Amino acid sequence: MSGLQRQSATEIAKAVASGDRTAVDVAEETLARIEAYDAVQRAIWISRAEREDVLAAARSVDARIAAGEVLPLAGVPFAVKDNIDVAGLETTAACPAFAYAPEASATVIEQLLSAGAICVGKTNLDQFATGLNGSRSPYGVPRNAHNLAYVSGGSSAGSSVAVAAGLVPFALGTDTAGSGRVPAAFQHLIGFKPTKGRWSTRGLVPACRTLDCITVFTDDTADARLVDGVLAGFDSADPYSKPRADKPVVPRRIGVPRPGQRVFFGDPESEYLYDQALDTFAQLGELVEVDMAPLLEAALLLYGGPWVAERTAAISAMLSGNPNAIDPTVREVVEQGLNYSAVDVFNGIYRMAEIKRHADTLWQDIDLMVFPTTGTTYRVSEMLAAPVALNSNLGLYTNFVNLLDMAALAVPAGVRANATGFGVTLIGPADTDRALLDVADAYLAAAQLPSPPPLDLEGKMQTVKLAVVGAHLKDMPLHWQLTSRDATFVGAFETAPNYRLYAMADSVPPKPALVHSVDGAPIKVEVYELGVAEFGSFVVEVPAPLAIGTVTLADGTSVKGFVAEPRALTGARDITDLGGWRAYIAQMA
Repeated sequence: MSGLQRQSATEIAKAVASGDRTAVDVAEETLARIEAYDAVQRAIWISRAEREDVLAAARSVDARIAAGEVLPLAGVPFAVKDNIDVAGLETTAACPAFAYAPEASATVIEQLLSAGAICVGKTNLDQFATGLNGSRSPYGVPRNAHNLAYVSGGSSAGSSVAVAAGLVPFALGTDTAGSGRVPAAFQHLIGFKPTKGRWSTRGLVPACRTLDCITVFTDDTADARLVDGVLAGFDSADPYSKPRADKPVVPRRIGVPRPGQRVFFGDPESEYLYDQALDTFAQLGELVEVDMAPLLEAALLLYGGPWVAERTAAISAMLSGNPNAIDPTVREVVEQGLNYSAVDVFNGIYRMAEIKRHADTLWQDIDLMVFPTTGTTYRVSEMLAAPVALNSNLGLYTNFVNLLDMAALAVPAGVRANATGFGVTLIGPADTDRALLDVADAYLAAAQLPSPPPLDLEGKMQTVKLAVVGAHLKDMPLHWQLTSRDATFVGAFETAPNYRLYAMADSVPPKPALVHSVDGAPIKVEVYELGVAEFGSFVVEVPAPLAIGTVTLADGTSVKGFVAEPRALTGARDITDLGGWRAYIAQMA
């Protein structure tokens, strides 16, 4: 179990096609991976194909290869979000009362099977694909594969975990307002959201029929290209399908939100990682600030305007005939659509056309946009406590994309201290899907991001990094308050050069006050890591006028640390020029 690694669809297909591996061998390994990971979290699945059915499909692929067929996805196992029809498996959309047995598979499933891929099961989701967090399902809550305390992202929750945990090389999700991008960001994945109509949506349970896209999660861009090569194309059975088109993008001018419009919901790590990503993109092209206001207005029409009625229309029979079968939070969201009239809808359409015309003019000045995928992430417990407000925060940078007919590609952009992923989304005009993959390759090569962190197999102890600057330093009088809490020494660092250090008057034992200042200097600190409970008990003992706030280190990262109220400076001595508390103590000695 500890050795589970992510898989490559490209490598598996190549090995099976060449005869270096058999599809049966791959299938057996995949089934073993899934069985092993069940001990960690079973909630990622709603239904699974029978073992013998998976092996029979694999034997069929091996026979096709032996007969000389060329199969681009030979023997590649995959998972499917359970709002997409797969013949032989129920479609539930995470609502047992809604479940039905489809007579045929969705077009995309037929295409994948024809290409030699093997479906192993249906994955969990926010019910009726209404949510961006993954907690709104009667089948349990899929959790972030790298930190089980945190949300996986949704609504394509189970599909994202299945790929992040190395169970399958790729999994299908869907994306109406970010459901294929948000989970990708949280779990260090590629989230490929094609242009509307590029992939058929026949056989998809609609969320918003005019906006829905089927998407894919992969570990790298090569696998996203591989799947897109199989699925992109016109489907006459889908009234929203359109012929494949591929437009170029050269990242000469890259649109980014204006600084005042960059919202991270109090998450300094996300802000820092976004700044780092922009530094990398600045090596590829010129960064151009764009006004997000019209894009955000479009996003508001999705849930705070008449477009929510399209979600209502998708499950209107269930809403009127069996409302108690719907998750309470999902029902609260979808019922809002009953408040809008046909006049409201048409007025919304007219306004959306105006916003889209404005959005289209953006492409005259920029070649693509690079936005945070989300501004922050949340623990499952936090999401359950405030399910609507926190979920809305996750969609700030994603909700407008399909409304304005844009292509989007979510890519990793760093790791938070809690092991969850931060990501950015490359957004381009319709039909720039393949070109965005090329830009992503250039970015990822330049960024040289670390590998995804290890899987969380048992539930991580939640920890907090704390910077100490004075009496809690090693060998100082109050250091025991850290050692008694089993604090782990992380390292010696300096703050950013915008702090001043003061020796407080009449403090026993002597203590410093660290104060943020525009004319400051770097101050030496030590950083320790404590469990959340231990950190809480430590904070309780911090005496006024000291307090625990957020301290920025020299590399731009932020940790918790000692700060001071203004009264701490009464009679205090400015010792900033000494560079740290140890130098002051040495001087006094």
